[in-house]
Amino acid sequence: MNETKKGFIQLHLSVLLAGFTGLFGRLITLNEVDIVWYRMLFTSCILLVFTGLPRVGWRKFMQLCGCGALLGLHWMLFYGSIKASNVSIGVICFSLIGFFTALLEPLLTAKRFSWMELLFSLITVAGVLCIFSLDARYRYGIMIGVASSAVCALYAICNKKVSAELRSRTVLMYQMSGGLILVSAIIPLYLVFFPSQQPVVVIPEGTNLWFMLCHALFCTVGMYILQIQALKRLSAFTVNLTYNLEPCYTIVLAFIIFGEGREINFSFYLGIALILLSVLLQSFRAWHAASHKQQRIS
Repeated sequence: MNETKKGFIQLHLSVLLAGFTGLFGRLITLNEVDIVWYRMLFTSCILLVFTGLPRVGWRKFMQLCGCGALLGLHWMLFYGSIKASNVSIGVICFSLIGFFTALLEPLLTAKRFSWMELLFSLITVAGVLCIFSLDARYRYGIMIGVASSAVCALYAICNKKVSAELRSRTVLMYQMSGGLILVSAIIPLYLVFFPSQQPVVVIPEGTNLWFMLCHALFCTVGMYILQIQALKRLSAFTVNLTYNLEPCYTIVLAFIIFGEGREINFSFYLGIALILLSVLLQSFRAWHAASHKQQRIS
């Protein structure tokens, strides 16, 4: 199995696990701050058992902590968007990650700007706009969701550079544990801009505790190890654009579990179709480029 094919398999498995993230954000009745803090805490404890404390340089450790802080901020905004609107709106906003990656990656790395990538991401933007025509009541949730996708794009770009030559479990371990410290410092500032309507610093118990543990084990440890491995074989843009499939998985489940599909219309289906089209076009482009490169080498 060539490296590109293996990367795509890991990527799509991680997207499938990510599809359950928005559902947990709705099922867990804590506010977004508590969800993120405990998610990082439980994930750090799980990884500590299986990974221990591998040695990394001080500079690399600080870089991993910084990536963890970006990830934590993205999560808070993502769950905040769901709490302010619904699961469908939160995950659809996440589809804009490809658009922000196409803009930010050339600015932050040596990668050349690609008009083709911008075109594919604009197809996604068109899809999101079609879906948003469904209901304009959730503007606040949409605003937070857009900010979430921008922060996540920045995280993925930085993570690709920082995680090179390190084991996936090591990367995630220090991102979660170091990021937990920085996120704890970010939380008071976050609450100034996005005040919570629920009590803060609540100890999870009952179903919340079990949902948090499952969320940490499957949708964090499993998902991000697969994502980090995929980033070693594929570009950050390909990974981020493929994550546009996450809303498709999540929305179908949200329709079934929470009944969020009562008001869907043609524009919704058109938007989903455009998002899928952008993913398929970029996947084909990346696969074709890898095959062409392998032929030249052989």
